[in-house]
Amino acid sequence: MTDTRLPHDHGQSIEKELDQMPGAEVFQAAADIFKQLGDGNRVRIFWILCHCEECVINIASMVGMSSPAVSHHLKQLKAGHLITSRRSGKEMYYKAAETEQAQLLHHVIEQIVQVACLSKTDGE
Repeated sequence: MTDTRLPHDHGQSIEKELDQMPGAEVFQAAADIFKQLGDGNRVRIFWILCHCEECVINIASMVGMSSPAVSHHLKQLKAGHLITSRRSGKEMYYKAAETEQAQLLHHVIEQIVQVACLSKTDGE
């Protein structure tokens, strides 16, 4: 956005920041990651996989869901490059991807859960 003049001058100097603003495709990529975490069960599954490597049956037991439902969430998390998988015999194991994005999201989830838990106990 080079040399952009805004229609209304509100006394803010935002032009320099606009020059540094990434393209729409970068923001869409970020939005796509947030879509992956738009389901509470998927966030729980992702959180678990940030702490251990597990198979579908054990994950399903941990979150109280059916294996097909967990498999659906795992497929979405994998498509978003937030988790990886490996096969050992007939069993497939999943864990959080070792990427900066996955680590950052794990940290954000941990912080949000901590804040939510603290504010929940404060109000009781």
